[in-house]
Amino acid sequence: MNDSRLFDKLFCKMQGSGPDLVLLHGWGMNADIWDGVVPMLAKQHRVTGVDLPGHGRSGDPGSDYSLPAQAKKIAEILPAGSILVGWSLGGLLALQVALDFPRRIKALVLVASSPRFVRAGDWPDAMDGDVLRGFANELQSDFTKTIKRFLAIQVLGSEHAREELRWLRERVFAHGEPDRKALASGLDILMTADFRDRLPQLQCPTLLMSGERDTLFPVQAARRTQALLADAALHVIQGAGHAPFLSHPEEFVCVLQEFLDNDNW
Repeated sequence: MNDSRLFDKLFCKMQGSGPDLVLLHGWGMNADIWDGVVPMLAKQHRVTGVDLPGHGRSGDPGSDYSLPAQAKKIAEILPAGSILVGWSLGGLLALQVALDFPRRIKALVLVASSPRFVRAGDWPDAMDGDVLRGFANELQSDFTKTIKRFLAIQVLGSEHAREELRWLRERVFAHGEPDRKALASGLDILMTADFRDRLPQLQCPTLLMSGERDTLFPVQAARRTQALLADAALHVIQGAGHAPFLSHPEEFVCVLQEFLDNDNW
């Protein structure tokens, strides 16, 4: 089954049948970013790709793009007992949903996503906050260039960087430009969000997936994140950067499916 529709101004596209698997993309992108893995996942699940508020086909002028407000919108359209997968910024939204609406989530998968994206004295393996602040400043003066520069950072280190960058560039503007307010809010979320103190509250099984060569969410940050969680597995994909589902789709699906096949939930 293939279907696309709007739920309260959130665009969703669905494929397959079975337990619900919901995918949240990263900053500036849209649900098409998952197209390389959806057909494989849809063999056993109903896979729903969501365009985040203000991204892709989810236009909502004047919307509240704060982290809690976006999480509430997503939670309202989730089928009960969903397995929620979030990549990068989408992982922060997935965390907020899982913490604020635990009954909606059966399991959580965080792909290259950190509870805190910027460096701190007690969190050394993370981005320099000045880099994100630079993107936020440039966003107002050169919108397109800022997005393309951010895409380039995401593929740094990957053994398939050139192919990944081409894939990202082909899809980022495929459905029009993201809302600039949504983009600015997304950068602010990346700069300010810090879930470390709340991670022990998570009530669902969690899988962390990390790229060995990721410069935005280093492997050491993934290990630190795992240590803060009561029930979490970690898988590091060798040779991958920040988007392991693009560079290593078969391994990504295999690891995810093994997690989903766990009958102990």
